[in-house]
Amino acid sequence: MKFEPVDLRTLPRGQMFYYSSRMAPTGYSLTVSMDVTKLRQTLKGAGLKFFPAYLWLVTKNLNQQMEFKMAIQEEKLGYFDSLTPLYAAFHPEDHTFSMMWTEFSDDFNVFYQNYLENQERYGKNKGVLCRPELPPPNAYTVSCVPWISFEHFAVHNYEKKDYFFPSVEAGAFREEGGKVWMPLSLTCHHAATDGYHVHLFLQELQKDMDTFAQYL
Repeated sequence: MKFEPVDLRTLPRGQMFYYSSRMAPTGYSLTVSMDVTKLRQTLKGAGLKFFPAYLWLVTKNLNQQMEFKMAIQEEKLGYFDSLTPLYAAFHPEDHTFSMMWTEFSDDFNVFYQNYLENQERYGKNKGVLCRPELPPPNAYTVSCVPWISFEHFAVHNYEKKDYFFPSVEAGAFREEGGKVWMPLSLTCHHAATDGYHVHLFLQELQKDMDTFAQYL
């Protein structure tokens, strides 16, 4: 994990970043429907779980753009070379959840095995965090509400602080038009990203979902 400082004076969105973070702090959220038909077929054929594949695909595509990885470290603005997914581990016996994270790897199979090992080792631990240590500074929130197929979902942060990572949430599948759809919500800080960045992310995410077999 590396952190690269940036200079607002030379950053293409430098003025917009300052305006949307200091003068008029602004965030936005949107929800889209992703076609997961081919992805589910590929995973089912390989005997693999959907949730870790979803975590990997979202993180992989967020990592393609610097803007999604921006943060402040030691009072310096910059970006990490990659993000780490921070997600919910559900406890079915009492319907509570704890936060878990798995370090990202460009190799899906490595990430998948690390996810399974984390679940086996820490998945039954309760409290806010499953793991005994604190999440890494490049951890962003990505999870799902598998019981609800929502039309919109937004995460609201009630504390003003310098947090610029996106939050991503998926919902329950629905079948329509012979395909399987999954609602996907993104909540972003406008200082870091615009609609164009989200457009690129969603476009490439759908491509990867449709051609996931190449990563196995």
